Amino acid sequence: MAKRTRLTIPNSSGLALDAVIVEPDSEPLAYALYAHCFTCTKEIAAAVRVSNELVEHGVAVMRFDFAGLGGSGGDFSTQTFSANVADVQSAARVMDERFRAPRLLIGHSLGGAAVLAAAGFIESVAAVVTIGAPSEPKHVQRLFEGEVEKIRAQGQAEVTLGGRPFTLSRDFVDDIQSYDLAKQLPRLDAALLILHSPQDRLVSIDEAAKIYRAARHPKSFVALSGADHLLSRKRDAAYAARVIAAWSSRYLDA
Repeated sequence: MAKRTRLTIPNSSGLALDAVIVEPDSEPLAYALYAHCFTCTKEIAAAVRVSNELVEHGVAVMRFDFAGLGGSGGDFSTQTFSANVADVQSAARVMDERFRAPRLLIGHSLGGAAVLAAAGFIESVAAVVTIGAPSEPKHVQRLFEGEVEKIRAQGQAEVTLGGRPFTLSRDFVDDIQSYDLAKQLPRLDAALLILHSPQDRLVSIDEAAKIYRAARHPKSFVALSGADHLLSRKRDAAYAARVIAAWSSRYLDA
């Protein structure tokens, strides 16, 4: 039976991040770190289903809430993409201290961009997986394009994302605009698997192509045909997890 442990991660700003790690009943083959999608939490169905499936394949997985979301401390309106990248690094550090350092990073949507940006700062990482990720964090601005001028003028403004209200700041907008992930991707020293649905209506599959072209080998792409952006159907999340488990097994040996 899998072992589930709740823990708190202190991030670089002194905030407490809420996390859970699930380990198989036998000695894990490796440890993975999962970063959730923009404005989501670690308990979104896709994150739970992908993680549980990986645990069934012998990989322990930690999920955590970015600052200002879920059970984590902080105010979402003060967070930036760079802060998300730092949160990934903080989570990896705690994994190394309390369990084992992560060999695999998995990121969904903007969380995928975050793990791509953080991977170069985590020495233990041998493989990175993105699910429905944009090639640049500024892609997320499409979701609130009509409010950008208001955010800049007022310093912050409330926007509706996924049917829920969130406050975004000028710092967030400036940060995603200034970040240049394209310069980092060619230096990624880890195997890369890109998972993306051709039917994704939030992040075009063209973004997957941009990531693939910019990264160096070893790199792989798998189309999640028929899936939506959030992998809402159980079978889509389970398929993604099985692909991740099979692909990553080549790279997770210590």
